[in-house]
Amino acid sequence: MQIGDIVKCRRLDLSLIQKELESRSGVTQSMISKIENGSAENVSIDVLRKLARALNCSLVDLLPETDKNISNKDSYNTEEK
Repeated sequence: MQIGDIVKCRRLDLSLIQKELESRSGVTQSMISKIENGSAENVSIDVLRKLARALNCSLVDLLPETDKNISNKDSYNTEEK
């Protein structure tokens, strides 16, 4: 599930139309539509914060599971070489 899918699911769970989410979040309906359809590129943290607040969740809740789980291979190597 991608960010757009998660936003749409949360919005529908709250029985909101995109215009209502626009009203609550300050993010334009056009941008919400692009996010939900996966056509928005490089959605800013600020936009995600506004959406999360309006959807009564944390910003992290809007991220795909694959972005939440950092494996050992992705973590920084702090050992001295």
